[in-house]
Amino acid sequence: MVKIYRPSYFRRISIHQTLPKGTALPINSFEELDPPIVQYLKSEFNNFLNVVPFKLTSPPPLANVIDKNCCIEWLDNQEPNSVAYIEFGTVATPPPNELRAMAETLEERKIPFLWSIKEKFMSHFPNGFLENARMFGKIVPWAPQVQVLEHKSFGVFINHSGWNSVLESIASGVPLICMPLFGDHHLNSSMVEKVWKIGVKIEGGFFTKSGTIVALDFVLSKIKEELKKQIGMYKELVHKAVGPNGSSTQNFKKLVEIITSC
Repeated sequence: MVKIYRPSYFRRISIHQTLPKGTALPINSFEELDPPIVQYLKSEFNNFLNVVPFKLTSPPPLANVIDKNCCIEWLDNQEPNSVAYIEFGTVATPPPNELRAMAETLEERKIPFLWSIKEKFMSHFPNGFLENARMFGKIVPWAPQVQVLEHKSFGVFINHSGWNSVLESIASGVPLICMPLFGDHHLNSSMVEKVWKIGVKIEGGFFTKSGTIVALDFVLSKIKEELKKQIGMYKELVHKAVGPNGSSTQNFKKLVEIITSC
């Protein structure tokens, strides 16, 4: 029996009752992110295998990406490390008052941004925002996230700190501003800010105009070089992990051997 879990899943189940029953335990991460935890879990479970998603570190060429909203073309005209990318996934969108606070902050500070948000939520923006924002930002219903995050123009990724988004930020070397909503978001955002030191959690746990300004100033101004250096280190580690002799590559090969021998 092979079970696949996110790391945060361990905090919601009785690991001593369920996980030891598996022949292998592959998870969506890479060993170098949390070495002490990995070593402990390896001693507790059979074939504890960190297998990071290879699409994050080996995305398809841009020529094969369908960028129907011309996000990459727009990004090509922006300054390096200047753009805020905003995306909260398909099931985790902040309430209307927080969307307005974010929009008001971007408009007041004229921060270049790419915001991927479903059209039904755009009605919550302040009056005139969609029109005014065209001068310095781009709002789209969908963006090829893995590919756009690789663009040199990005300075920060604002999201709910879901695990996939955190991994995508690390693989792309883009610092985070986290606004946790539910589930593993709160723990992930704490790890981002306090342990890995690759971003910050929004002040108070929800978007206000003042809190958003503080977070953006923190990431995009005086601390940005420190954050970029820190997340750059993890980016290097994850790319090494999926290299020919990397830990994730070896774990994946082992997982294939286990599955094919069942």
